[in-house]
Amino acid sequence: MIIPAFNEEESIVATVDSLRGIASAVDYIVIDDGSIDSTNELCEEHGFPLIRLPINLGLAGGFQTGMKYALQKEYDAALQFDADGQHIPAFIQPMIQAMYETNADIVIGSRFAEGKKRFSARMVGSTLISGLIKLTTGKSIKDPTSGMRLYNRRMIELFANKQDMAPEPDSLAYCIRKGASIVEVSVEMQERLAGESYFSASQTVSYMLRICVSILILQWFR
Repeated sequence: MIIPAFNEEESIVATVDSLRGIASAVDYIVIDDGSIDSTNELCEEHGFPLIRLPINLGLAGGFQTGMKYALQKEYDAALQFDADGQHIPAFIQPMIQAMYETNADIVIGSRFAEGKKRFSARMVGSTLISGLIKLTTGKSIKDPTSGMRLYNRRMIELFANKQDMAPEPDSLAYCIRKGASIVEVSVEMQERLAGESYFSASQTVSYMLRICVSILILQWFR
């Protein structure tokens, strides 16, 4: 399990303790993405497996570091899991089970697999991205912005070795077009416990626009 963390001193211990209490058989690694708070010190104090990046690389860099680690350790699957407490460990096993039952390349922990999106600017953006993925790939992804994703060995190799692969919706579209099988499993998520999101409110709109442009145009040149 890959846990990217940037300035998560207020949530990292509770997140990992919850994970170990519910999914104790799952290996994990915290990727401290150049935090300037006490995230690193707390991980070391509690004995959490840790890779510390000297500078902040952003979510893509932290995630790819974790994928390179998973590839080096020869794991069959790797799960992206938020350090802020939003993801619930109880849903890990259903995602693993879905991967083995369907032979999927990627399993998405979906907030909307069985329900509708509430109305907000962010959900409008998510709906637009879903529509563009459907338009360009023919595949319906109800929760393309979910950060809780399980990747099989083939996807670990792809994300570890291809420099322009980030854990973003445009990469999902790219993988689908390259023949990857993606399924969604219904999950619930919580509000973040504390800490800083990789995206501020002011960055959300530009992020959504960038992803849309990438899916429509840039992905065809990768």
